[in-house]
Amino acid sequence: MRSIAKGLGLGSAAMALTALTALAWPGTAGAAPTGTESLYAPSALVLSVTAGPDAETGTVMRAVTLVCSPTPGGTHPNPVAACAELRANGSQLDPLAAPAADAVCTREWNPMTVAAVGVWQGRRLSYTYTFANPCGLRNTSGTLFGF
Repeated sequence: MRSIAKGLGLGSAAMALTALTALAWPGTAGAAPTGTESLYAPSALVLSVTAGPDAETGTVMRAVTLVCSPTPGGTHPNPVAACAELRANGSQLDPLAAPAADAVCTREWNPMTVAAVGVWQGRRLSYTYTFANPCGLRNTSGTLFGF
């Protein structure tokens, strides 16, 4: 009986040593999973500029994509700056769409609407802002809608 217990003890120790070696050996058990798994919540938006007071019924003048996670990208001309603005403001986009304080524009009514639709940090986002005219859009304080 003693030799069986002794054999089990040595067998258990050998198995534990094998498991530890496998964990410590590079490229085996400690390897990161591959595929579409990610540690980052998705952040991808479609940004558009529409002629008219409503993004759904107006004429889309231009649109871009913006991906912020895990790295900035998309068709936006400056994704790094746009993603930095989004991170600083979260889902509160009014400060990014508001015209700059020193903007001088006429008071004509020729509405332009910007929209941001997609997912921001894993949550759905749908945002619109209507400018009185193209001058207001050109003079926004942020780069998010500067495309």
